[in-house]
Amino acid sequence: MKEKYMPQPMDTSDIQLPEELNVLIEKMSKNVHEVWAKNRIEQGWTYGETRNDALKQHPCLVPYEELPEVEKKYDRDTVIGTLELICKLGFKITKE
Repeated sequence: MKEKYMPQPMDTSDIQLPEELNVLIEKMSKNVHEVWAKNRIEQGWTYGETRNDALKQHPCLVPYEELPEVEKKYDRDTVIGTLELICKLGFKITKE
């Protein structure tokens, strides 16, 4: 029997991302959505006003700009968590 899985993400609560990354966060968030939507569409999903797994319909199969703020926040949180982890691991994020 397998042991109960206990997720242990790295603690990044001490990381404060600089404000100049806000543009990057938004661009990455849009891309996260685009990748998700592309994968769903390739799996046969289409837009539907409500989520219906049987019919493969999802209300978030719209451009990022048309998403409700709560959905954009989900994508942003994913990106922020990734950037915080990059910084926590000692990497620097710079723009050339």
